[in-house]
Amino acid sequence: MRSEVGVPLAPLTTLGVGGPAERLITATTADEVIKAVRAADADARSLLILGGGSNVVIPDAGFAGDVVRIATSGVEVTDRSDCAGVTLRVQAGHSWDDLVQQAVSNQWVGVESLSGIPGTTGATPIQNVGAYGQEVAKSIASVRVWDRTTSAIRTFAAAECAFGYRTSAFKGRSEYVVLEVEFQLRAGSLSEPVRYAELAKALGIAIGERAPLGQVRDAVLELRRAKGMVIDHTDPDTASAGSFFTNPILDAGQADALPEQAPRWPMDDGRVKTSAAWLIEQAGFVRGQAMGSARLSSKHALAITSTPGGSAADVVALARSIREAVQGKFGVTLVPEPVIVGDDPALW
Repeated sequence: MRSEVGVPLAPLTTLGVGGPAERLITATTADEVIKAVRAADADARSLLILGGGSNVVIPDAGFAGDVVRIATSGVEVTDRSDCAGVTLRVQAGHSWDDLVQQAVSNQWVGVESLSGIPGTTGATPIQNVGAYGQEVAKSIASVRVWDRTTSAIRTFAAAECAFGYRTSAFKGRSEYVVLEVEFQLRAGSLSEPVRYAELAKALGIAIGERAPLGQVRDAVLELRRAKGMVIDHTDPDTASAGSFFTNPILDAGQADALPEQAPRWPMDDGRVKTSAAWLIEQAGFVRGQAMGSARLSSKHALAITSTPGGSAADVVALARSIREAVQGKFGVTLVPEPVIVGDDPALW
């Protein structure tokens, strides 16, 4: 475990904004994570848990307290059946895309459409990461956390995780620090049925058909690159926190009030999902539009990027202006996907 004072946090995030940590503790084992968190709690110090930094906006003033950076790694196969599949126990700090690549290479099915998503494995259950018709919740067996309220390790079975669209029992709950995630993946050379039209088209298959795992991963990575959603330090559009807003889920009345041409995807519970990107562009924003050091990606209206040396204040200001414009035109309130550290939730 390493402790440092006054370390800039911007380089530790994909967005590249934010001031220094009063104290940065890098923990390389689960025991070190627990030790660092317990020490902060014992001293009543403010605490920020940082993984890959891909889903966070850190303020320009930095963080006055302890930032515990989870740098654990490792994948353990705890159960294997040549016919059925495998059970994996993965450390929270392990690279998510490295895990997906390992799964595809070993013909383990269930996360192939989640290729190219930056960040760490421990972050995936918190907001039930999903893309191209697949959600991580479908493959999670359990989540092991440190419970700060009871000072004990607790294991949540999948049914206890309250997974929903970009949410879980852990989102917005600072008392739980994810230590490990257990996955159950099926054995096979073909993907899960492809449910996302854009991906099916890229693969040249019909919706509901399967494709070789490697082809699915390659197609997803290519689609994400075209949208600036694969980290590439030569591409300024990838200096972002990914999709800044979740796609709104509306009741039937709200969906009916949208213009006829608005995208609509019926949900199993009778509600309707629509496209945040479509709402943003129809509210008058264009790709590449700037506000100070922040701008919309030139490839995708749902990503807010920052120029080198940019400010978190500009990012949040642009996000607020988008939210207000969409609310004013369509009566739909966009919800930010990344964690905005220190921001007043009432503003959203």
